Amino acid sequence: MYSDQAAAYDKLKENYIPETVNHMNAYVEGNVHTDGLENFLSPKRNLAGTYVTVEPFQLDAYVDERMFRFTIAHQRQSTQRGG
Repeated sequence: MYSDQAAAYDKLKENYIPETVNHMNAYVEGNVHTDGLENFLSPKRNLAGTYVTVEPFQLDAYVDERMFRFTIAHQRQSTQRGG
């Protein structure tokens, strides 16, 4: 699990092997960064033009749609590269 050092992730350490980055010192340490998830769920980038807001009860559907769009885009890129 890659994360920053926010206390919210402390309970996840019981089930995952954590690797953290201290955002006060750097945003990337080796392969550890949080940019992928932050970009994946970026509300400014993803909500514009599609949604006005995402309510808590809609969050599962929102994440499912983001995963679908990400997967399709990744498959298209892979196909275009011959992979």
